[in-house]
Amino acid sequence: MTDRPDPLKVLAVCGLGMGTSLILRMTTETVFQRLGIPVEVENTDISAARSTQADVIVGQGMHTSELEGTAPVTVTVEDFVDDAALESRLRPALEQQGWL
Repeated sequence: MTDRPDPLKVLAVCGLGMGTSLILRMTTETVFQRLGIPVEVENTDISAARSTQADVIVGQGMHTSELEGTAPVTVTVEDFVDDAALESRLRPALEQQGWL
């Protein structure tokens, strides 16, 4: 396993950085807890995310496409409360980085 930052810095991104990203933050925390990976999750808007250093970014496709390459792992979600779907996208991305 590659050395991973401890904890991982994760951004939960939506357009305005308010309600939707807060829901996504809680879902993301649940998934990482289940995976046993310590994280600091911050919910934010797309503008702030562009200038924030992160290890992982999760958000809607319309936003994550703008953020590709700004973090080692960027994952698109469709349903902000579906933790199983988020885990199914995060797991292979984290394995590819050697973080899982």
